[in-house]
Amino acid sequence: MRTVGAILLVVAAIALPSIGSAQQQHQRKLYKWTDANGHVYYSETVPPEYADRDRDVLNDQGVHVGSEEGEITQAERAVLDEREAQAEADRKAKEEIARRDRMLLETYISVADIEDLRNRRLELLESQIKLTEVYLGNLRKRLVDLQAEASNYKPYTTRENAPQIPDNLALDMSRTTASIALYEQTLSRTRADQTELRDSFNDDIARFRELKGG
Repeated sequence: MRTVGAILLVVAAIALPSIGSAQQQHQRKLYKWTDANGHVYYSETVPPEYADRDRDVLNDQGVHVGSEEGEITQAERAVLDEREAQAEADRKAKEEIARRDRMLLETYISVADIEDLRNRRLELLESQIKLTEVYLGNLRKRLVDLQAEASNYKPYTTRENAPQIPDNLALDMSRTTASIALYEQTLSRTRADQTELRDSFNDDIARFRELKGG
């Protein structure tokens, strides 16, 4: 019995490499690709000069079992990256539209609610505009008075015996001029905000009506 067992172990040891070899042969892959001239090639490995070609994968029976994409060029990669970036931008845009739609439906009950909020915010901006215009009017009047006073001094007069403008007057004119420029910028920005706010609310009203079916 021991002799028979030993013989079986020897046979198994000899058979194992053969089985592994058979499995490796069974898993062997064959590649098939076509070059730029339309010639078809078959090989167990893909030569470097054809690495950019898409190829079919065949098993050792010649049956198609899959495909592999070839390496892409730098120009092709740039095109793919651009397409991916555009797709991502489109996805984010759709998400933003969906988010705004949810916000509209969750925040407002009717168009009147949107119009009421729009009017209150526009009135607030209008109040800021009017207040800024008052400040500007006062500053411009003050600058005129300062310029009239400065006209008695050099360099704002041609009189030879006129004294040089006092430092405090020159400083007051400079500060008033700077304040006017600042308030003009503020006024321009507030008016632009007012227009943008009005357009944004009008878009929201139109979209809300669309979502509510008119």
